[in-house]
Amino acid sequence: MLFSQRIFCGRLTPQDVGRQVLLAGWVDAFRDHGGLLFIHLRDLSGILQIVFSPEVSPPEVCQQAAALRAEYCIAVRGEVKNRLPGAENPHIETGAIEVVVTELTVLAESEAPPFAISDKAMVAGAVSTGADHVAEELRLQYRYLDIRRPAMRDNLIARHRIFQCVREFLDARGFFEIETPVLTMSTPEGARDYLVPSRVHPQNFYALPQSPQLFKQLLMIGGIERYFQMARCFRDEDLRPNRQPEFTQLDLEASFIDEEFIYELIEELTVRMFAIGGITLPRPFPRMSHAEAIDTTGSDRPDLRFGLRFVEVTDLFSQTNYSIFRQILQRGGCIKGINLKGQSDQLSKNVLQNEYAKDIAPSFGAKGMTWMRAESGKLESNIVQFFSEAELEGLRQRFEVTDGDVLIMVADPSYAIVTSALGHLRLHLAHRLGLIPANTFHPVWITEFPLFEATEDGGMTSSHHPFTAPDRTDFDPKNSEELLALRSRSYDLVMNGEELGGGSIRINHRDVQRKIFAALGLTEEETREKFGFFLRAFDFGAPPHGGLALGMDRTVSMILQTSSIREVIAFPKNRSAACPLTGAPSRVAREQLAELGLLDLGGQTGLPGAAEKENPIDHLSWVSRIGLSAEERPVMEAILLQAQQLATRVAETAGEAEPIRTVVPAANRMRPGTEEQRSALAETGQLLKSAPAIKGNYFKVASILE
Repeated sequence: MLFSQRIFCGRLTPQDVGRQVLLAGWVDAFRDHGGLLFIHLRDLSGILQIVFSPEVSPPEVCQQAAALRAEYCIAVRGEVKNRLPGAENPHIETGAIEVVVTELTVLAESEAPPFAISDKAMVAGAVSTGADHVAEELRLQYRYLDIRRPAMRDNLIARHRIFQCVREFLDARGFFEIETPVLTMSTPEGARDYLVPSRVHPQNFYALPQSPQLFKQLLMIGGIERYFQMARCFRDEDLRPNRQPEFTQLDLEASFIDEEFIYELIEELTVRMFAIGGITLPRPFPRMSHAEAIDTTGSDRPDLRFGLRFVEVTDLFSQTNYSIFRQILQRGGCIKGINLKGQSDQLSKNVLQNEYAKDIAPSFGAKGMTWMRAESGKLESNIVQFFSEAELEGLRQRFEVTDGDVLIMVADPSYAIVTSALGHLRLHLAHRLGLIPANTFHPVWITEFPLFEATEDGGMTSSHHPFTAPDRTDFDPKNSEELLALRSRSYDLVMNGEELGGGSIRINHRDVQRKIFAALGLTEEETREKFGFFLRAFDFGAPPHGGLALGMDRTVSMILQTSSIREVIAFPKNRSAACPLTGAPSRVAREQLAELGLLDLGGQTGLPGAAEKENPIDHLSWVSRIGLSAEERPVMEAILLQAQQLATRVAETAGEAEPIRTVVPAANRMRPGTEEQRSALAETGQLLKSAPAIKGNYFKVASILE
């Protein structure tokens, strides 16, 4: 069989009627009409109906065809013909034609697949099958079959088209694609590194790159001026539903530029990428400072597809008699709210008070929530009587209230709690009330992020990374207040509440970079150990430069509007950062560990808990995570001794007597008393004193569902 003569199924058109063709692919679906067999043949290009007819196909071919099953890999020869009038299938692009087979070769048989792969009905009006209802874990376990599905195949092809668009655009703009190392040195970049042990250098490790940050800056110092890369990056981060431990980002850097260069470049590129998915983005993208984003939406990645911007009302209650507001304002707090226009019918008093005020708002960190409804020209709620008419009128004007509106306000001594809780309420209500328009995309640049953030131990950490340029360089690295007031020359591209990417103008002066490291608490020795090679390069004329990285998995997922980034990655990890297909991560042989010098990496220093394993009592306590007091240890020692003696006795008499089912007579063991009673510890609150969160009288755990 000459596969060079093969024609793709999806390439055939009615103009090919009468043509003899060679096709190859997989059996997608089949329909037997009593000797007349219809099969959907699927390949990379699409689906085409092939027909085995006793009038045309040789008897041996018809007999062979009757044994075909789903996912058999076959090749056929035949003639392209028009379908009979009324038998056309509008569900497939080739639905007006079919191929009547004269030759059949079974290239490979297939077992019954673990889930249905076909998603095209064979006749008009029939219900389509598909894998949409199949558990994702099963799809990932058999990902090679899942990729055969047209939906997954189309996603991967579209991803390729988008990547090609990026490469062509950046090439036209003078950028060069250059690869940077995957095995590199561990540096602090915000997340945990994946470490790779070196056999050649025992007990030393490479790190997989979280990003090519240092190398792309070194390329700028090297005079490349415009670089990009579809970089594979690795971050050992805490698990989240839409995050992968390994991912692809468009990484780019350019010299002799400022922020405006990045804005223009990335906006044009983003518009072109989204156009591949049939999405038109308006330009220019709006810009919003980090402070404004937090102040009006409660998030540094705001969803601007709908309104519900925060309204500041703190000043309206400066002389209030409402004790809760008065106490909050006396502690320097603030009050903000949102107006849900015309939503009074959708949010009853019961929903507002018993769901949102008592349950939902506290779950978002607020200590409480105030609500009011506008009816008949008045504001109504269960606490409206505590406010003066001047305060109520001020609310009506500030929120531009009309009948049917619902006001929701959050007050707290902490500005961060107010904005965060109200931001979560904003999103929750928008989803609940259907305020987010479908098929709408709203990009925005978030700028002027804080350069530093305070840590719990009183230190400083970089909001982005330590190579971001500050808005000014005359700062004292030991002055915490001054450091927290600094703004960075950074920018994030946000769309529909998702951060697609971000970057910054970089530091290109050695002294400024040293001051940043000093502000982060790194000593001269630590700086030299971690970044000595990098700082040395700054001695040789580093140009002004900056760049950006776009998360391509997330961007492609948004363009194609898939439910998860896993739908646009060929072989993703699952939500537990594991691979159901290969079983990774997995254990390795001790010989491999020994060869890498990892069996005794700590020398004489034992692992945590090792000492507790040496003593039987301590080992039992360590394994069960139950502490034993001094009084309890002798009792436990006696119990363990008795158990050891019993085990020894059983071992000595093994084979001499029939095994017994139990060593003690059966008996019910009941607690004293016949009536249930509440624990005294529950009454005093001691029972749940260690719980991180409590709801009612129950230990509250984190949500396990998306």
